[in-house]
Amino acid sequence: MPGVTPGTGTDEPALRLAGLRREYGERVALEGVTVALEGGESLVVVGPNGAGKTTLLRVLATLLRPSGGAVRVLGCELPGEAWKLRGRIGYLGHEPLLYRDLSGRENLAFQASLQGLAGETGARRIEQLLEAVGMERRADERVAELSAGMRQRLAICRCVLHEPELLLLDEPDSNLDVESRELARALIGPAAGRTRVLVTHDPDRYGGEADRTLRLRIGEEATA
Repeated sequence: MPGVTPGTGTDEPALRLAGLRREYGERVALEGVTVALEGGESLVVVGPNGAGKTTLLRVLATLLRPSGGAVRVLGCELPGEAWKLRGRIGYLGHEPLLYRDLSGRENLAFQASLQGLAGETGARRIEQLLEAVGMERRADERVAELSAGMRQRLAICRCVLHEPELLLLDEPDSNLDVESRELARALIGPAAGRTRVLVTHDPDRYGGEADRTLRLRIGEEATA
């Protein structure tokens, strides 16, 4: 149903920020960010280094507490209701968040256990994702022995393993070649139908995917 975020049972936006502020001591990383994003839409976040793009994603992922303003994600108020969100968000940051001494398949199996996807259901989901990103033949190698691009493909599998409603993507094409980008798009691109917040230094690459664009500038308010 248009305007209804999956799983919330309400017609409020999937994402609503009103005057979001985040400080690190005396330094202001985000100042007065205001956004409303409907379920299934994509928000592309652009801006120079230091403008707060990654900070914004980390706030939405419940990894950082906002310093001010109002933040609602999938019907949950942050930071007070962060615990309700963590199984509904897929976060892909600068680091792949994989254990280097485990294989790719072992990493995904561990993540599946955390998400309540143990047993045959989890194993089947893992195999589907490995095949989707072309990693099924390399999945039993230690992550430490894989290239940066292969680690990124595994990180994308980790991000969507539990079929989250909201994807938070920080430069998702990092280290991916053209073929790998196309494989990844099936899982994290607009056709996947999920609400997305996507940070990029290259707005031209993702401009066609944006339902809304948020331009952050250091020390300035921003609205999308």
